[in-house]
Amino acid sequence: MKTILKQMHQNRYFLLFILLFAYVQSIHTRIGIRRTLDWYIFTPEAAVVTLISACILFFVIDFFIKNWRKSSTFSVAEMLKIFSFSLLTYLLVMKIIGFLIAVAFGKVEKNFNQEVVILSTFSDLIGGFIYGSFFLAYRYYKKNTEYQKQLALYDHALSESKINQLKTQLNPHFLFNNLNILDQLIEEDKYKASDFLNEFAEIYRYVLEVSDKKTVFVEEELAFAEKYFNLIQYKYGSAYSLKINHIRSSGRIIPLSLQLLLENAVQHNLGTAVNPVLITVEIDKEITVSNTRIPKRNSKKTSGRALSNLKEQYTLLTDRQVEIIKTETEFSVVIPIIPA
Repeated sequence: MKTILKQMHQNRYFLLFILLFAYVQSIHTRIGIRRTLDWYIFTPEAAVVTLISACILFFVIDFFIKNWRKSSTFSVAEMLKIFSFSLLTYLLVMKIIGFLIAVAFGKVEKNFNQEVVILSTFSDLIGGFIYGSFFLAYRYYKKNTEYQKQLALYDHALSESKINQLKTQLNPHFLFNNLNILDQLIEEDKYKASDFLNEFAEIYRYVLEVSDKKTVFVEEELAFAEKYFNLIQYKYGSAYSLKINHIRSSGRIIPLSLQLLLENAVQHNLGTAVNPVLITVEIDKEITVSNTRIPKRNSKKTSGRALSNLKEQYTLLTDRQVEIIKTETEFSVVIPIIPA
């Protein structure tokens, strides 16, 4: 009941239009029949009944659209099929309601003789066609408006993501730290320094390759995430550990998703060799990235914009949402796998 009331509130202006149209239509019909003006012509009960029957038709059409639509858009053939079956179902529902009302008031013979049934069916059919067309036009308008908003949100989120990627590539602090590590490794172990440099180059090559892509294969992102974590270990040693449980990975995800979540775990938690932060990546029908919580004492408060952008992009690419689960001991982010 709450859902129905919520939908009526959200679509109140459309329902008001239907009521006003039905009211004008009832006045026009009564004037045409009675050929005179009196108070009865302007009574609103016919318009209210029409609004109720129109709402029944809207729910029927919406039911068929939700259950028969194969994609976010539907072809002309699918639309005609949905509209035809909706009208037939609507006529059947109206006849059942009319029959129950006639039984309740003892007027079955009067209201359900052949002539009345034919006239009422024809009237319901015409009304269903008119108000059904209004509903489809309104629904198309709403979907188109929502789609335009989604495009704008996606463009904004993608733009911010690209900016963040460029900042990461050109961030002097990031480069300085890694070059310092490289300098130390050259003095300590030139072979290890060579490995570090190769992985560092691979990371930037991958970032450049995916900067214009909406999604990448899970396997690609996982390989990149492992390389990125190797860089983390060069700096922090065994203070952070990564465990990957790889069951299945058919599908795609937003590029740099795993890198963002690994970075988030390191940024907000203080690991040590004695008490390391364990980061776990579970890959099955979805991807769950979780880490043990060891909050830093004086960590700077972050805006959370990166996670917000990730959630917005997934909202626009799939019906499944990003989930964030936070407990006293663990922080987890569940991201959906988009079918390839």
